Amino acid sequence: MNVLGVYRPGNTLVHRLPPGVKFVAMAVAILVMSLTVRTLPALGIATLAVAATFALAGIGPVEAWRQLRPLLWMLLFIFAFQVIFTDWRRAVVICGVLALSVALATIVTLTTRTTDMLDAIVRGLGPLRHVGVRTDLIAIALALTIRAIPLMVEVVREVDEARKARGLRPGPRILVAPVVLAALRTADGFADTLTARGLD
Repeated sequence: MNVLGVYRPGNTLVHRLPPGVKFVAMAVAILVMSLTVRTLPALGIATLAVAATFALAGIGPVEAWRQLRPLLWMLLFIFAFQVIFTDWRRAVVICGVLALSVALATIVTLTTRTTDMLDAIVRGLGPLRHVGVRTDLIAIALALTIRAIPLMVEVVREVDEARKARGLRPGPRILVAPVVLAALRTADGFADTLTARGLD
């Protein structure tokens, strides 16, 4: 089974970048896409930029597709919803921006160790410690958020494989309900693990 968002060792330019730089670059890129990508040509340019980032990270087309393929059914559901209430061009742009955002988060998790993520976040939030803010808890929350994106994509993939094994047709009721339940179970697991370590 392919585990999404798990660190892949490497010596590429993206691997060597400091985790803090990757976090900031990812956040800025997602923010810029959300604010500026409104047309299909703009979406095409953003797609080329993300594809170039995959190449810099040493992640080939096959691996990139393997990482994003589980997102397909979720995107199809969002696309159908948007087509009903807006139009197909707007639906393509929204789904495209969402897919590219997940792709950027996946690049960060594939090229950054979890410990390095936590260290970078704690250092960045360091000044807040002087006013009594638990920066270690914030760091864990942010790291878990980054990890949860590819994890939820993996959940969607597993639900879809279970649907195929049972010979069921795809549909919102078949896919959405199990994904929501799995997400809640995953959140409970995170909460129990953190509580067991005294991070309540």
